[in-house]
Amino acid sequence: MDELFADVVIVGFGAAGACAALEAADAGAEVIIVERFAGGGASAVSGGVVYAGGGTAQQRDAGVDDSVDAMYAYLRLEAGDVVSERTLRRFCEGSREMITWLEANGVPFEGSLCPYKTSYPSDAHYLYYSGSEAAGGFRDAAKPAPRGHRVKGPGTSGKTLMIRLKEAVRERGIRVLTQTHVRSLVQEDGRVTGLVADSLNDAPARVRARHQRLAQYAAKPGIYVPSLRKSLHRRVERLERAHGRELRITARRGVVLAAGGFIANREMVREHAPKYRGGLALGTSADNGSGIRLGVEAGGATGELGRISAWRFVTPPSAFLGGIIVDAGGRRVIDESRYGAAVGEKLIEEHESKGWLLVDAPIVAEARRDGRKQSQWFQWLQLRYLLRRGRVIGATVEEAARKAGVDPQGLRASVEAYHGAEDPMGKPAEFARRLENPPFSLIDISVRPNLGYPTPMLTLGGLVVDEDTGAVRNAAGEPIAGLYAAGRTAVGICSRSYVSGLSLADCVFSGRRAGINSALAQGVLDKNENVF
Repeated sequence: MDELFADVVIVGFGAAGACAALEAADAGAEVIIVERFAGGGASAVSGGVVYAGGGTAQQRDAGVDDSVDAMYAYLRLEAGDVVSERTLRRFCEGSREMITWLEANGVPFEGSLCPYKTSYPSDAHYLYYSGSEAAGGFRDAAKPAPRGHRVKGPGTSGKTLMIRLKEAVRERGIRVLTQTHVRSLVQEDGRVTGLVADSLNDAPARVRARHQRLAQYAAKPGIYVPSLRKSLHRRVERLERAHGRELRITARRGVVLAAGGFIANREMVREHAPKYRGGLALGTSADNGSGIRLGVEAGGATGELGRISAWRFVTPPSAFLGGIIVDAGGRRVIDESRYGAAVGEKLIEEHESKGWLLVDAPIVAEARRDGRKQSQWFQWLQLRYLLRRGRVIGATVEEAARKAGVDPQGLRASVEAYHGAEDPMGKPAEFARRLENPPFSLIDISVRPNLGYPTPMLTLGGLVVDEDTGAVRNAAGEPIAGLYAAGRTAVGICSRSYVSGLSLADCVFSGRRAGINSALAQGVLDKNENVF
């Protein structure tokens, strides 16, 4: 069995793991990152949006007036008490510095403000309203401001984020062991002192190349075809069993678990959130709960495992905000200007996952006109699907309802209430439209397996950590010596309620926290014992 030594060992090379490694190295620690595949994880296939505010340089460039207090007031409503007020305040107060720190590590941002509300902007814009800040019920409690800072890069720019973070890791001279699968943690006298893994580092080049290729295809296009992902991952596991060589890594100061969530583990999803099984698993096959499992086996407690974010976006195009979302009984579901995860949760938890968007002829015409220029390519394809195969049309509201299988009287009552002086759901007047010009369309936005209009989902819960240090806590609330967690392996800022950018922002926040605290922890070996 091969053996290596380091001050800090990090499991997982997504955004959380990279940020942990950078902070630990800058604090003077020798760092090893252990990564099952090539690195990037769910962060690389994400939209690359970082939630930040309080007056960032990008907000100032766009002429946006924001404050720490306004950001805190909004997130307090979204996040609830999933973290303490002190931790949330610290997150908000450090928000501007977080963006500056990422920029110093090569991650580019830009203050080009998106002038319309959308779920994700086109390549013309990199700052936008990425949550429910401007929706009813929020704007009165907290001054709204666009806080979605999208990494400047083409398409879904999570890949740009990870390219730059990987470059920063390489520049620090941090060792990265790719194609290395962690099997278990090592504990001595209650302290985590390292880990045991199977590595392909000594496998033939053809084996490593095949492993990398299979993992890449399992991530994309496998993300869209679960059966393909499952088949490819089985082949990956066979290569690991046949060619993996056991490796032990001793951590003098600490191990950081940053291995992602568990959306790819269908058994865990069925156990903790059985209603959330009809979506697109947003992540890679490594998001199988392995980091959480390692922490639990070491005595760690878990929290919020039943919280899954399910995105049911109706924008772009922004014109669709003028419609109303109803259930099979024709009843309104939610203020349509709310963030897509709030829409998805309402549909799943309260309306049997069934929903339709009612729009009239002018809204459809506007959607056709603006849809392409407001969309990324995949959003445009989804809009085409919705307007062609996903809708029914009627000369009257009642006719459209009958064709869709929606209660006509219930839908008519919802339309009349919507046309009243104030929207019953609290949708701001700037988004409301009168639905009175036929033909009327009911667009099916139900949550179910659907490649033409998928519902992306990711898990939000994980290991319970000390909010000051990132150390994993046991069932008694005591920190486990030598063990830390970050990102979606841990409970964090976004673990109760998610808006775009909040998970990546929490990965940066919690990753940096775990990295620096593990680096400064008192170790179990003397520096001179290094044989690495």
